[in-house]
Amino acid sequence: MSREALAIGHVVGDILDPFVKAASLKVMYNGKELTNGSELKPSQVATEPRIDIAGRDMRNLYTLVMVDPDSPSPSNPTKREYLHWLVTDIPESTNASYGGFFIFSFLYYNLNVLMS
Repeated sequence: MSREALAIGHVVGDILDPFVKAASLKVMYNGKELTNGSELKPSQVATEPRIDIAGRDMRNLYTLVMVDPDSPSPSNPTKREYLHWLVTDIPESTNASYGGFFIFSFLYYNLNVLMS
């Protein structure tokens, strides 16, 4: 996973502090793997994604925070950092949907409702 796309998109420095990669994630919507910088239509993200954390040591635990950093649009981020999902204690080598403790279950929002 390239950090360059995160820096170009102002995620690193705006949403996240600079970091050293400690784990590999695979994010999939409807069987299609995403990469940094991917743009998706609302209809493509209406269901909970599959998030796999690579590794072999289930004693290592992770936290997943899924936000929309510039909702509803980059030029008008009035709902910035909208929380979609928060899961803690996800064991390494596990799909986030099946392991961990759900603090905030996956929430899809209708962009038309947010803009009104």
